[in-house]
Amino acid sequence: MQPHEAPLRSYLKGTFPAVRDVDDVIQESYLRMFRIRASRPIESARAFLYFVARRLALDTVRRNKTASHESVADFDPDGVIAEGPSLPEAIGKQQEIRLLAEAVHSLPARCREVMILRKIEGLSQKQIAERCNVTEATVEAQVRRGMAKCEQYLVERGVVIQRRRNAP
Repeated sequence: MQPHEAPLRSYLKGTFPAVRDVDDVIQESYLRMFRIRASRPIESARAFLYFVARRLALDTVRRNKTASHESVADFDPDGVIAEGPSLPEAIGKQQEIRLLAEAVHSLPARCREVMILRKIEGLSQKQIAERCNVTEATVEAQVRRGMAKCEQYLVERGVVIQRRRNAP
């Protein structure tokens, strides 16, 4: 794998300029490749290494990218290499994420914008009000309306919503 490191580094830097630490992506790619190789043979080490590195770089870009309407609607959790839940659990989570993205996408434009700014980007009501040129009360109302519509969307599609209970 050592002969592939320099070309892989160049590929990642050229294809994913937003990835700040290419070395971490390469190291994680090696680690995942070793884990897989321990359980089964890999026909093409170079192809598999590039595949894993590309997926990790995409995940890094998605995590670091400022969320926007397009990124929520286009989110594709398929094929992400991850450790953790079983396949059925992972598929269930992917379906829930896809449904949530659809729910947010189905909101009216202003409501969708406010929901993304508040729930995904984590801006305060005051910041959103200033950015959207509306009152904080309007932001609060849009978030409340958006949450209710998203919940309704999910319930209609069979996703069970567990409400948080306020601590005493």
